[in-house]
Amino acid sequence: MTGAQLGLDFDAPRLVRVTPARLATWQSCRRRYRLTYLDRPAPVRTGARAASTLGAVVHLALRSLFALPPAQRTPEAAARLVDRHWTSEGFRDAEQAHRYRERARGWLADYAVDCAEGGAAEVEAVGLELWVTASVGGIVAEGRVDRIDRRGDELVIVDYKTGRTPTEEDARDSQALALYAVAAERTMRRRCVEVELHHLPSGQIAACRHDRATLSAHVDAAQRSAAELASAADDLAAGADADARFPAAPSSWCGSCDVRRHCPPGRAAAAEAEPWAQLAP
Repeated sequence: MTGAQLGLDFDAPRLVRVTPARLATWQSCRRRYRLTYLDRPAPVRTGARAASTLGAVVHLALRSLFALPPAQRTPEAAARLVDRHWTSEGFRDAEQAHRYRERARGWLADYAVDCAEGGAAEVEAVGLELWVTASVGGIVAEGRVDRIDRRGDELVIVDYKTGRTPTEEDARDSQALALYAVAAERTMRRRCVEVELHHLPSGQIAACRHDRATLSAHVDAAQRSAAELASAADDLAAGADADARFPAAPSSWCGSCDVRRHCPPGRAAAAEAEPWAQLAP
């Protein structure tokens, strides 16, 4: 219902619903954003990539691990959960898939012993792959958080990583983690300012404790991006030239983009990467 229908002389501002993934895609390549989120029918994407498969398996196994009663979160259970969720999509061959499966088993077994402050049995996980949402300014920020821990009177956002080793700067600068913290606090009604990146291959944790100012800065940046992408979508619906309004951002990353076959500038920028190319050596 509009403001006029309520007898008022203004229209309520439109809230733009965004996830960290949508914002990150917009910020990195507007052509990819259009092809991923706006074009219908949705363009056919490339096949599975091994690095994504590996990350998905690890995330599923960790969700299952922390769903167990604390006493059952043993290294042996963690390794078995990798086997339960394993898939070989995107790997070069059976030998490569087996090698990374064994690595993942070792990562989770070690994590079950070492994670946080005393092993997996000590973690009080209050959210596993939990969808959180919050209306902030002109946006509705929402997304699925890998894990939310309760430590004392506060919540902590935990995000799993299987690629390069993250730094404290990565945790501090992550718009996704900041938005998750804001949304988790609103959803669960408990203070949340601590965010962590847990790197499974190394066991390292990169953490940042935000204050209201740093969280507000991330929210403000998200609102600016949300306004931009909403305006671009409106222009497209009104008949704007799709390629001009959503320009490509060619780079070496185009080699592994899952919509590259629909993007001539991306194909020209980089040869298509093998499905296993992004795996750590």
